[in-house]
Order: sequence, then C-alpha cells, then structure tokens
Amino acid sequence: MTRVGEVLKRYLARAGFAERLQQATVVEDWPKIVGDKIAAISRPEAVTQDGTLFVRVTSAPWMQELQLLTPELLKRLQGAKVKRIVWRAW
Repeated sequence: MTRVGEVLKRYLARAGFAERLQQATVVEDWPKIVGDKIAAISRPEAVTQDGTLFVRVTSAPWMQELQLLTPELLKRLQGAKVKRIVWRAW
C-alpha cells in the first residue's frame, strides 16, 4: 500500500508545487542558510516562480556587501531552486 505522504509528494511534483515548496523553505531556513550575522541584518521576503529571491537589508552598505556574496549564497540556495537574488535596502 502506498503511503499518503508519497502520493501527496508525487501529486505536488506533477502539479508543479514541489519546486515552489522548496523555494518557500528559504524564508523559514534563512538563518541556517546564511548564518546568524547575515540573518540579523536581512530578511527574505519572497521567492518568485522563476526563482528570484527578494531580500530586505538594513542598510545600503550592507546591501553592497551582500551583493558581493551573492555567488556564494546562490550555491547554498541551489537545492531551493533560487536562481537570482534581488537585494533591497530598508
């Protein structure tokens, strides 16, 4: 007998929701992904269907610093299907 969780997982994958669920975990797991220091000065807002992550940062200087770290952060976010990060200063 097939478990409900397995059936649901297959349904979500076929319906295109599995990737969106992976992307949504970025918001919840942000401190684990970027570390406490970066998490303290930034907040992920949304991930679009095309894999663009929008992140708010406390200041323009921090935004510039994080823009330099974008390639490294994208590597950490590959499992979440994030392809691009847009940084925004508060």
